Amino acid sequence: MTSRATATPSRAPRSSSAADRLRGIDAARGLALLGMMATHLLPTFEANASLTPTWIGLTFSGRAAALFAVLAGIGLALSTGKQVPAAGRALGAARRGIALRAGVIAAVGLTLGGLEVNLAIILVHYAVLFLCVLPFLGLRPGILCAWAAGWILASPVLAYLLRPWLMASYPPLKLDHNPSWEDLATPSRLLGDVFFTGYYPVFQWMSYLLVGLAIGRLALTKARIPVLLLAGGTVLAVLAKALGTAAMENWGGRAALQEVLNAPGYPLDSVLQVNLAGVQQEGSWWWLASAAPHSGTTLDLAHTSGVAVAVVGACLLLGRLADWLNLDLLLPLRGAGAMTLTLYSAHVWVVAAFYLKPLPAGWTEDGMYFAHAATAIIVGMVFVLLKWRGPLEWLGHAANQLGRHEGNKLR
Repeated sequence: MTSRATATPSRAPRSSSAADRLRGIDAARGLALLGMMATHLLPTFEANASLTPTWIGLTFSGRAAALFAVLAGIGLALSTGKQVPAAGRALGAARRGIALRAGVIAAVGLTLGGLEVNLAIILVHYAVLFLCVLPFLGLRPGILCAWAAGWILASPVLAYLLRPWLMASYPPLKLDHNPSWEDLATPSRLLGDVFFTGYYPVFQWMSYLLVGLAIGRLALTKARIPVLLLAGGTVLAVLAKALGTAAMENWGGRAALQEVLNAPGYPLDSVLQVNLAGVQQEGSWWWLASAAPHSGTTLDLAHTSGVAVAVVGACLLLGRLADWLNLDLLLPLRGAGAMTLTLYSAHVWVVAAFYLKPLPAGWTEDGMYFAHAATAIIVGMVFVLLKWRGPLEWLGHAANQLGRHEGNKLR
């Protein structure tokens, strides 16, 4: 969902150029895209009474989408000064460009939202996140880290307090569908859903953009930074998940929540492992103690942020290894990652075409996923080798340049 890197590989074995860094970031985007496709096309629960989690659900649910959001913050940092944030007129121009680019993403998301499809489409929320993060673009890493930590700690509590009030209004400020153009007629309901009651609540998800901005302001070309990201992200992810699991299973959290749900046969233990979206999280403060995917709690935000940070560090290290070997090891992933807006949108259109219809003869869910993934990889590789932008990436780039008053530089 950002423009691609077009620089050629550096041959210097001991340093990593800006192009290498962008290859690693694009590769991480490609991995996030493939992960989201997996959760869309492959079962996250077994088809049994206890809804046993599958390895797809346990691996990708909540993490792939969070990685997308963290990478959005990194991309914004890289486009607004890298280590030294833009200031003055340059910062104002950058904000205008990003705002117009967000408009393109929102338009695509609202259009896709009109499709009949059993997917939670992230694009409208993604665009709103771009707008909400604009005031933070001029901040340096230390301040951004403080903001990110504070947001991760405070936003889930405030959201927990506000959601019952939003749901008590008439009609409740919850869409129960993807935002579409028709929802612009009820702006209060649309905003309530996008910020608090939807699948990707912007209020809590701002944490990911702030984390990404802080990472993007670091000296990512230095060898120690990817190592620190990989190690630090891993430690944070493990600690947050361990604490959430202990709270639920050892300290009485799951039993307390089961009583609040008042549904003895509901497999709460399974959804706590895979996806808590759709569960009404109210009536007990224990909801805030879980690290369940898509719960929007402090531990969930910390865990998924940690995973995203670790993945970014690993991809940057692979970029350095590819540079040392003089091989483009990341090409399959970075090709798809260079045009995620186009590929994600095409993926949603194709899934919508099969909604409530049987798969073609001889096809399986696994086969459909591999077809989507292989197409994304092959198309991405072709575009990146030819140094083309994806169609929707070009529109976003054009809007960004227009906002920066550089329309004469459009390519």
